Amino acid sequence: MIKILVLIDSATEFSRRFLTGLIQYANENGPWTFYRLPSYYKALYGEAGILERINEWEIDAVIAQWEYERVDFLDQLDIPVFLQSYRNISGRFSRISGDYIGAGVMAAQFFSKRYFKNFAFYGNKNFYWSKARAEGYRREVERIKGNYYYFESELLDSMEWSKEHVELDDWLQCLPKPVALFACDDIFALQVSEMCKVNNINIPDELSLLGVDNDELICNLSHPSISSIVTDDENGGYQTGKMLQNLIVSKNNIPFGINIDPIRIELRQSTEKYNISDVYVKKVIEYIHENIRMNISVDELTSIVPLSRRNLEKKFREAVGASIYQFILDKKVDLITNELLTTDKDLLDIAIETGFNDVRNVYRIFKKNTGHTPISFRNKYRQK
Repeated sequence: MIKILVLIDSATEFSRRFLTGLIQYANENGPWTFYRLPSYYKALYGEAGILERINEWEIDAVIAQWEYERVDFLDQLDIPVFLQSYRNISGRFSRISGDYIGAGVMAAQFFSKRYFKNFAFYGNKNFYWSKARAEGYRREVERIKGNYYYFESELLDSMEWSKEHVELDDWLQCLPKPVALFACDDIFALQVSEMCKVNNINIPDELSLLGVDNDELICNLSHPSISSIVTDDENGGYQTGKMLQNLIVSKNNIPFGINIDPIRIELRQSTEKYNISDVYVKKVIEYIHENIRMNISVDELTSIVPLSRRNLEKKFREAVGASIYQFILDKKVDLITNELLTTDKDLLDIAIETGFNDVRNVYRIFKKNTGHTPISFRNKYRQK
C-alpha cells in the first residue's frame, strides 16, 4: 500500500485536473491511499506538526503546494517530495514545470491568424510562469512585426478600488482598438472582462480575449465567455504518479521534473471576431466557421456575396494571405484536432463529421499541417 500526503488546494481547475490524472494512475496501479491535512493545520501546529503527521502515518511521498510559503522544512524528509510551485526552490524537490514560453507563442500565433496588428498581455507580477508566458508572446509578436503592449499587477481580488485597479482601467482604455489581449491565466482574463464591461469596451469586437487553464467555471462566468489555452494537466498528474511509484518501489529519492505543455485552444465567444475590414471577406469567413463541418465549395461561397469567384478569391487572399481553399483546410484541421483530443471517436467518424469522405485524405492533410499522424497526435497528448 502506497501512502501519499496531498497538500494541494483543489480549488483551481489546474489542480483538479492534475489530481484527476494522479488518481487515475493510482486506480490503475494501486493500491494507493491518499491523506490530506486541512489548510489551517500548519498555522495551528507548525512545520513540526506536519512532519510529525508524515512520520506517524508512514507517508511514502508528499505532493505539496506552497506557492507563498517556505518549504525548506520538507528537506528533512527522506522520501520523495513533489511541489506544485512556481518559485525557485531546492534542487532536492521534484516539481512541475511547463512550456510557458510555448503558451505565449501559441497565443500570438492564434491572434495572428485572426489578422490582429495590436497585441496586449496582462500578467501577474508575482509569478515566473506569467512572465515566461509574456516573454513567449512578446517574442512572437515582434517576429510577426505586431505592436506589443504590456501591463502587470497582483491579483485584484480586493473589494476596494485600488491604485492597481485604476492603472488597469487606464491601460485598457488607452490600448489601440481592435486589440488581441492575452491574459496570464483565466482569473486575470476574467478581471479584464469585468473591467471592459465597466468601460463599455466591446468583447470581441474591440478586444479579443484569451486566457490559460480552461477553467470552465471562470470562463463561463464571463459574458461573452472566455476562450482559453488548454494545458496537458491530467497527463501531468498521471506521469507524476508513475514517477513517484518508481521512486517509492526502488527506494530512491531522485528529483524529477514533469513538463506540462499547452495543447490546444478551447474556443468561446471572446475570440469570435477576425480583424478584417472587408465586409465581404468577413461574411465569407463567418459562413465558413458556421458550416465548417460541411463540404464547403468556393462556388457555394460566391453565392452569399455579390462578387465573382475571381474577385472573391483575390479579395480573400489580399485580406487573409491564403487561398479560400487553404483557409477551409486549416479550420478543418483545427476541428479534427479538437475531436481527437476531446472525444474517443475513430478517425472514420471524425472524417465524416468534418465533411470528408476519405479517411486517407484526412490523414494526409492532418500530417501535412501538424507534422503528426492523427493517431500519433492523439496518443502523444492523451497518453496515460
